[in-house]
Amino acid sequence: MKPQPRVLVIRGGAIGDFILTLPAIRLLRETIAGCHLEVIGYPAIAELARTAGLADSVRSLEHRTMAPLFAKTAPIDEALAEHLRSFNLVVSFLYDPDGLFRASMERVGVKTLIECSPRVQSEGEHASKQLAKGLEKLAMFLEDDHLHRAHFERRLDDQTRIAIHVGSGSEKKNWPVENWLRLADEFSPAEVIFITGEAEEARGVKVAQHTNWHSLPLSELSTRLSTCTAFLGHDSGISHLAAACGAPSLLLFGPTDPAVWAPPQPWVRILREESHDLSSLPFERVKLAAAQVVSKS
Repeated sequence: MKPQPRVLVIRGGAIGDFILTLPAIRLLRETIAGCHLEVIGYPAIAELARTAGLADSVRSLEHRTMAPLFAKTAPIDEALAEHLRSFNLVVSFLYDPDGLFRASMERVGVKTLIECSPRVQSEGEHASKQLAKGLEKLAMFLEDDHLHRAHFERRLDDQTRIAIHVGSGSEKKNWPVENWLRLADEFSPAEVIFITGEAEEARGVKVAQHTNWHSLPLSELSTRLSTCTAFLGHDSGISHLAAACGAPSLLLFGPTDPAVWAPPQPWVRILREESHDLSSLPFERVKLAAAQVVSKS
């Protein structure tokens, strides 16, 4: 009996970076039939690959045994070395300008290492296509079909449920919170849910009059987003997660280029403020676009 192929993907980065890499992971999963696929990353984020059915196992990039892989002469844990050698293919999305990680892979005897640059150019192809470029060395090419899929199963019920995420990685990318609260009132009697985390808590964001999904584990949040009729948000990792859950979405973009950074799924609509100052985006314009997204869902 032919042994099961084993593939390891190593991917750090924030939520959005990881989700933008899911099409490449799916390409590996589908091309190497029957493979066992493991992801090493930040556990809370990497677990999304297992939730999506794209990974069979997950390990922590932050485990103490990983640190020597990024040093020149540090001894490497033998159990980890044996584990790494067990993979037929290792695909790394790590930034390794000095080649230290690559040298460590050679030291432990990894059979095949493919390096995919984690750096995305602000101009050019969509970020997911840029991230998958390294797989072309294996004659694996990311097609639009891979970009346009949901990665998580939809779980709709009879409830009209609209999720709103008021944050992002930068204040410059945020529409004023008071506008989101005002917009939420426009959708009564639908269930409107705000998604918040530590960043919103630090900013003193208050959404007491609405249901609040606060600091949920990402895998649980993905399950809940899969039940949403629509999603409203900014250029953020949570918006990428909502799109990957198949939720029809309206996303507000300012300084970043949506052609490169927006979720690529066809159920995502982008509203861009050309001045790059989202506080200048008129309420009525967002209200109209949001109503259209909700009505089509």
